Amino acid sequence: MVKVDNLSKTIKGKVVLSNVSVNFDYGKIYGLYGANGSGKTMLLRAIAGLIKPTSGKVLIDDKVLRKDISFPESVGIIIENMELLPYLSAVDNLKLLSNIKKIASEDDILKTLRRVGLETEDKVKKYSLGMRQKLNIAQAIFEQPDILLLDEPTNALDERSIECVHKILKEEKSRGAMIIIATHNKYDLEDLCDATLEMKDGCLEVLG
Repeated sequence: MVKVDNLSKTIKGKVVLSNVSVNFDYGKIYGLYGANGSGKTMLLRAIAGLIKPTSGKVLIDDKVLRKDISFPESVGIIIENMELLPYLSAVDNLKLLSNIKKIASEDDILKTLRRVGLETEDKVKKYSLGMRQKLNIAQAIFEQPDILLLDEPTNALDERSIECVHKILKEEKSRGAMIIIATHNKYDLEDLCDATLEMKDGCLEVLG
């Protein structure tokens, strides 16, 4: 379980997260809905261990983030404008990332790229925006992490690719992953999420 406990974050005098408390369980998909600047990306960053809370805390399986552990031990992330190395191919980018934990084989990498519909030997610098987003999704899922934190995962994708991503997310849920999707498009969350939460001015409301 991921437990967000009375979490607040202030940046340059502005409150971007205000006393947020919520629990997330494994094997479920959560939709985090809100306008740009509402705080949803900042909440993902807090769960990923990328920012230090002003007050409150985040617990990953009862371990306090930034105290007991620096980052979640098994997490895949798409946050804001991610860019992988432009002079490498998709395969070589993921091979480089796989050297960190050494838990994904080359076969795992190739299967993941097929899953997202990205089978090309071109360098990333030649990719369209949609292809770059597919690669971002691939890097988030290729090691089968326990937690997926996805900020606008369908950005720049066409309808067919969006359907493919939704299928993948349901498969990831079936294997037991916890998935949190942040989006400004509420329609992204229909028929996909077990619970929808709304962020507004740094505050969180559970919609159902």
